[in-house]
Amino acid sequence: MAYAQPHPRLSVVSNSSQSSVDHLSPTTTSTRFSLPSAPSIHAAVPSKTATNRPSIYDRNLNKTRGAEVSAASFAFLFSEIVQYTQKRVSGINDLERQLNTLGYRVGTRVLELMMWRAEGSSKAPKREIKLLSVLMMVHTQVWKAVFGKPADAIERSVENPDEYMIIDNNPPIERHISVPRDMSQLSCSSFTAGIVEAVLDGLSFPARVTAHNTPNSQYSNRTTILIKLENQF
Repeated sequence: MAYAQPHPRLSVVSNSSQSSVDHLSPTTTSTRFSLPSAPSIHAAVPSKTATNRPSIYDRNLNKTRGAEVSAASFAFLFSEIVQYTQKRVSGINDLERQLNTLGYRVGTRVLELMMWRAEGSSKAPKREIKLLSVLMMVHTQVWKAVFGKPADAIERSVENPDEYMIIDNNPPIERHISVPRDMSQLSCSSFTAGIVEAVLDGLSFPARVTAHNTPNSQYSNRTTILIKLENQF
């Protein structure tokens, strides 16, 4: 089973039991040990900052583009996704297919958010119509929007002109995933491949996108996202 390595910043905080509070009832018959009435522990305590802080649905999308998610939280959530999916598939290929499907759903929202922010900026939004420009946008802008940094390289296949490769030497989603030896062919970056496939489909460049482990002596988690365009290109 693929699982996430423990992160030193993660901890589990257990909720305290209410049984220790229930016996402290103010209705005791002894006046000597009676307790003054207190507000219910379930009553909402008004916060000074809560009234001034807007709802997440009211926040400006352009002002929150620099917001970052904790790496520990992201690693924990993604590891749970992998384990949840693994229990409901029959093999490695099926697991990668399901991760690709989940990534595709995220990719459609990433593209929508990027287009929305482009329309809200002062500059007029530009729709890319050239393949190389779209691939460079995926390599740089999409990667930065999702992972906080551009990919490391983009290459074109020498043998197949309809194939391109985006290379990430150290994918963030692979850093805290430990894959057993009997599943060494598994690439959890299939989730990333789904994101890329959704973005290309949304920009009218349909393709089949897969992820492959290509480690070398310097980068053990090096991953290649293989983009195979449809025949029309």
